[in-house]
Amino acid sequence: MAKTLGPVKRSFAPWNDPAAKPYIQYQGITKRFGDFVAVKDLDLTIYEREFFALLGPSGCGKTTLMRMLAGFEEPTEGRILLDGQDMAGIPPYRRPTNMMFQSYALFPHMDVTENIAFGLKQDKLPKGEIDARVQEMLKLVKLEPFAKRKPHQMSGGQRQRVALARSLAKRPKVLLLDEPLGALDKKLREETQFELTDLQYELGMTFIIVTHDQEEAMTLADRIAVMDKGKIVQVATPAEIYEEPNTRYVADFIGNINILDAGVTASSADATKLTVPGIPAAIEVSRACPASVGDAAFFAIRPEKMHISLDRPVETTVNALQGEIWDIAYLGDVSIYHVRLDNGSVVKATVTNATRLVERPITWHDKVWLTFARDAGLVLTA
Repeated sequence: MAKTLGPVKRSFAPWNDPAAKPYIQYQGITKRFGDFVAVKDLDLTIYEREFFALLGPSGCGKTTLMRMLAGFEEPTEGRILLDGQDMAGIPPYRRPTNMMFQSYALFPHMDVTENIAFGLKQDKLPKGEIDARVQEMLKLVKLEPFAKRKPHQMSGGQRQRVALARSLAKRPKVLLLDEPLGALDKKLREETQFELTDLQYELGMTFIIVTHDQEEAMTLADRIAVMDKGKIVQVATPAEIYEEPNTRYVADFIGNINILDAGVTASSADATKLTVPGIPAAIEVSRACPASVGDAAFFAIRPEKMHISLDRPVETTVNALQGEIWDIAYLGDVSIYHVRLDNGSVVKATVTNATRLVERPITWHDKVWLTFARDAGLVLTA
């Protein structure tokens, strides 16, 4: 059985099954706009009923990748298969996909019912079927009391639900979500994320979301493709992306992380020893390293995996870094300590504020020790 990191949302991991057939396949995809290469020689497989996230900074190619699947752009090279069918030459309105845009693109002169019914009327469905489908969508997104309201009479979250209902009304095989929650405030966005995952699971549909929001991708997706400069750097589950990033770029892009330049001093099948210039303590990591002794590498560790203390550790001679409190961010539930190490590097350590009172509070300019377990950090070579 494949190793699993983090919470498992459901018994669903076709990517670990060699016999599973991909539902969507990008094969050797390149997309050029003049001299600019937006997507370069890219391969990607997505499975039926998967909630898949394309994550990356602006300009990395994620929206172009989605627009090619929707039919709004054609690949310069390569092909896209959906359920075994080559999408080349098929116009957007004939593809079994529907796209929900960040702006929602609702018709301001139409009420909720009319907005949801618009695409069904364009397809010339019978009136009875249109009415039944609209009622089904209103119930699905919990907007039945707002059926006759115009978009300007609704909140941002309600308009987002209308756009979602309209996208689902035509019963596409794949729903494409282009930054769908970007216009919502933080609290509403967090609430809507869980509603989306519940809805996707209930419908049993394939959802693909484009986002630059790390937390959004981590919350929503079964798997995430991290993109950079038109290429996919890593595809994995949210927990694997966070705990086992394959490059410094991925590690730095997802969440907070401390990354120190280091050198490999010893390496075996299950352990690696490192030294960091200007820091006397050795660092040991309980995993193999692809680099050889004497090679340069990076030591990466998440702030929440570091223990901060005013007292010098007595039980270890490794993985103990000394420094001075440089800054403190109190966020209520957690405090983030910025610690300046002996070599001038500044690292972060996160402490959960589990109690209201602390007998010996750590404050600015205190000398502190940072310790961590051997399995807490990573050795990265790229």
